[in-house]
Amino acid sequence: MTAPATPETAVPRWIALWPALMLGLFFLVPFGIMLSVSVAHRVAGGFFEPGFEWASYIRFLTPFFGRVLAVSLGISLAAAAICVALAFPFTVFLATMSRTVQTRVLVVLLSVLSLSEVIIGFSLSTLLSQTAGIGNLFAAIGLIDAPRAYTPSLFALLTGLCYLGFPFAVLVLYAPVSRLDPEIVEAARVMGASAARAFFGVVVPLQRGALTGAFILVFVFTLGSYLLPQLLGRPEHWTLSVHITDQAIYQANLPFAAAMSVFLMLVALALVGLASLAGRDRGAA
Repeated sequence: MTAPATPETAVPRWIALWPALMLGLFFLVPFGIMLSVSVAHRVAGGFFEPGFEWASYIRFLTPFFGRVLAVSLGISLAAAAICVALAFPFTVFLATMSRTVQTRVLVVLLSVLSLSEVIIGFSLSTLLSQTAGIGNLFAAIGLIDAPRAYTPSLFALLTGLCYLGFPFAVLVLYAPVSRLDPEIVEAARVMGASAARAFFGVVVPLQRGALTGAFILVFVFTLGSYLLPQLLGRPEHWTLSVHITDQAIYQANLPFAAAMSVFLMLVALALVGLASLAGRDRGAA
């Protein structure tokens, strides 16, 4: 027979309402306001007035914003794929090192996350510039005839997004990869599999859930990137977040900006939901 809970150990039931209250206050209420603004009527020369119309959402069907949406999704998908492709073998190699080395590498990755997007963006723009960038080094060693600038360009933008997303991907992959039994890989090698076949035929399938989670996290993170597309990319490379700011501040079109924000949030929530559903299905299997 267990002893009754003492006042020091008993947890009041109302504490469970606190997370729900915070969720409603800081997520559901702002989302509801944004949703109501997205269907409001835009006033010429002003902002908006209460109403219910689908004009802001129908505007997504225009060719221009269709291209904006396609570019934004394409850049985020490419950045997420590159980050996961680089982070997974790096994490597998990291897991084979000593605990001391692993700790130091993880601390370095966490220190990268402490840098602001402004510092990273301006540092990369200088590094890829013509006057003080790596183009001077390439010209000095004879790889190119003369120094050249690599920014603004899609390459510079993807470099910046991958620099930001790589630590997130490693941190998501580190825990499941470090728990992987090395004897499974050794058994595959004993059975005659090469190192590459053991990696892609054994390690990758076992870490499919972690790879999916890392991919979705980086995709959602880069989909909302605002500063790097303006610093490192051209106007045709601007993501949806940049156009949301443009519509809200410079075009004074809050309903359309809210509609794009609702779409951006729904895409992120849908991807998180799909990842959770996939993880639940694997657990049931």
